[in-house]
Amino acid sequence: MTKPVTASKKPRKQHTPEFRQEALKLAERIGIAAAARELSLYESQLYTWRSKQQHQATSSERESEQAAEIARLKRQLAERDEELAM
Repeated sequence: MTKPVTASKKPRKQHTPEFRQEALKLAERIGIAAAARELSLYESQLYTWRSKQQHQATSSERESEQAAEIARLKRQLAERDEELAM
């Protein structure tokens, strides 16, 4: 048995981060569906990009909160060390 010959696949487009950012800004203004039509994209691409962007923002916030907490705990530890040294 032989496999049927399939048409060659179209090469995937690689969009730059700048393009993605601008596409998401446009989608905020005119909506996902309209932006997808205007940019010849699938709506799912815009939803995926938006989801990834939100996840990155959440991760950055979490990291900065953790850094602030670490700094606070280090100060607190230094104060306790001073108290014990006296």
